[in-house]
Amino acid sequence: MIIPLAKPIIGEEEREAVDRVLRSGNLAQGLEVEAFEGEFSPLVSKNYCIAVNSGTSGLHIALIAAGIGPGDEVIVPSFTFAATANSVALTGAKPIFVDIDPRTFNIDPAAIEAAITSRTRAIQVVHLYGQPASMKEIMTIATRYQLLVFEDAAQAHFASFDQKPVGTFGETGVFSFYPTKNMTSGEGGMITTASQDIARRCRMLRNQGMETRYANEVIGLNNRMTDLHAAIGRIQLTKLAKWTAQRRSNAQFFDENLTGVVIPYVAPSAFHVYHQYTIRVIEHERDQFSAELSKLGVGNGVYYPFPVHRLPSYNHDFELPETILACKEVISIPVHPSLSRENLEKVVETVNALAKAGA
Repeated sequence: MIIPLAKPIIGEEEREAVDRVLRSGNLAQGLEVEAFEGEFSPLVSKNYCIAVNSGTSGLHIALIAAGIGPGDEVIVPSFTFAATANSVALTGAKPIFVDIDPRTFNIDPAAIEAAITSRTRAIQVVHLYGQPASMKEIMTIATRYQLLVFEDAAQAHFASFDQKPVGTFGETGVFSFYPTKNMTSGEGGMITTASQDIARRCRMLRNQGMETRYANEVIGLNNRMTDLHAAIGRIQLTKLAKWTAQRRSNAQFFDENLTGVVIPYVAPSAFHVYHQYTIRVIEHERDQFSAELSKLGVGNGVYYPFPVHRLPSYNHDFELPETILACKEVISIPVHPSLSRENLEKVVETVNALAKAGA
């Protein structure tokens, strides 16, 4: 039997919450969504929270709400999921791809500063794999050049930098509740912001441009979260702290026992929540290593095999050396809270044996 890379935990409480909403007959955005937003707010310093139907929708709406559009440039990492850049492009702005810090896999502050032009309006930061980006340096750069900052926190529920929660540094933060994330609502996302004005515009944009029915103030979208999804999210949220502690404990076990591979670096000021535990395979051919892990019963994944700037949708041929190297070397191994001690030991034994055999 294979140890899965990810395993959504759905129990009786989630099923009962869905049944409760089904019995109520109120399935679309309503009181459950409102309650979920209120209950998520303490995780982000009591900022405004706006629930939407996906993390990607959240990124898109947040950028529009803050005024990003045609003629603007937004600096983004290329080592990420395509949604980070797609959300920028869909506003009519231009994503400007830059390289990463090879230790953290997050956007490199020096690369940000080197990419700033007269058209640069913002930086969209990704807290990749659950580790916060270097927010102190990034916010200093943003202040110096009067740039907006947006946080893609899709993988970073409960993470913090200098004890400040991710999603509270920039104009907005956006979290994802896709099934494989650290918590799920089945599908969904949450926009967070300290700005009452941006919060209001996000609420309108997710709901066809209106706060009051048929009083459409702006051209909007239909990106609402349903009460069914919110009900699941509310239950999952009560378990997030415990699950996060278990992920961190599992990661510590790997840190202490894995050999022959490069384990994740954690910045001193970062509280890493390990959406993924991502190793580098340097002395081996990564894809073969991954295939052998799977054959031996250890689920794994490559996040991400292609730089976003090289995808057909963008098709840029410039070099981002650290990004390209990471795409060739990274493998994520199971770290989710459902792993048993036996599972953890098998992962370590298998990775170490393969690393030794190929050395």
